[in-house]
Amino acid sequence: MNFELSEDQKMLKDMVREFTQKEIEPHVKALEEKHEFPREILRKLAELGLLGITIPPEYEGIKTDFLSLILTLEEISYSSPSIAVIISVHSSLFCYSIFKYGSQKQKEKYLPPAAKGEIIGAFALTEPEAGSDARNLKAKAVKDGDLYILNGTKAWVTSGADAEAFITFALVEVEPGVKKLSSFIIERDFPGVQISKIEEKMGLHSSPTAEIALEDCQVPIENLLGEIGKGAHIAFHCLDCSRIGIGAQAVGISQRALEEAIRYAKQRQAFGKKISEFQAIQFEIAEMSTLIEAGRLLTYRAADLNDKGKPFSKEASMAKLFASEAANKISYLALQIHGGYGYSKEFLIEQIYRDVRVLPIYEGTSEIQRLVISRHLLKDL
Repeated sequence: MNFELSEDQKMLKDMVREFTQKEIEPHVKALEEKHEFPREILRKLAELGLLGITIPPEYEGIKTDFLSLILTLEEISYSSPSIAVIISVHSSLFCYSIFKYGSQKQKEKYLPPAAKGEIIGAFALTEPEAGSDARNLKAKAVKDGDLYILNGTKAWVTSGADAEAFITFALVEVEPGVKKLSSFIIERDFPGVQISKIEEKMGLHSSPTAEIALEDCQVPIENLLGEIGKGAHIAFHCLDCSRIGIGAQAVGISQRALEEAIRYAKQRQAFGKKISEFQAIQFEIAEMSTLIEAGRLLTYRAADLNDKGKPFSKEASMAKLFASEAANKISYLALQIHGGYGYSKEFLIEQIYRDVRVLPIYEGTSEIQRLVISRHLLKDL
């Protein structure tokens, strides 16, 4: 078993780290305070090819292995979890979905501008009354000549107000009395698309989250993604890929929380010595580091299985479950080490503590991951 990254992967990781230090880190605080979508940073990431990491060269991308996307998300999450989740959704849900299930015409139309950052993609599955229960979606699509007319509301759409295009899902009557979920590529300026709400969230402030209302939305028939009635398969497969990305985000955020805690512990003094000399603090640091390494290995393993074309749904859920839950514990311990100062916006750990809380919730709650894992095990044995 080889745990070493390839030379190309190491070079990519170093390049992304250098970019984040120079181009992201200095702007994070202002972006978060202004709740500003990081358009200029995304443009620069596109120039490096990092928005086209799941897109083949024939569509202007730099497609490499899936683990390289995971390494990229981990590094960017270290500096900006908000930017990491924008890239994750764009790459592993929007671009990957079109690459895997789209027609040749759809690939030629959407993938080159997505790779070049000319469009940012989003993914609109959740509805106000259908989150974990994705099979209870209410949005409907009716064929009308060379159009599909969509009606419904999509909630909690990452980049929803800023993305130029998004993939959404609606029920279509495939035979009399039988409706099945189908997938569509929607452009923001299609008639009937309305941004009805911007969520005021606890964290990830420079990754705006929107509610989108589809009111007689006119979608050309050629924008049906994949086969009619196959939307559930598309959604669940692409979410499996994206959950590995959540694991990577969790690892990156956790690594930053640990380092902030160590830095503070080596400076702060109490009872006449640095608090890093106290055994209680040392034990917490040891536990945090161990959790990070376990989450990292689970995440890399799931990505490796994906790269090898092997089943990875269970492993993706394990990575997402463990790494996101661990990240919350790690950020808690890191803030605790900071004491009262950790509760102040003066210290980065306050933001980390807010940002990390969503990880066990979006793209399948921890409870849903446990169901996925257990069902695989019960089916396999």
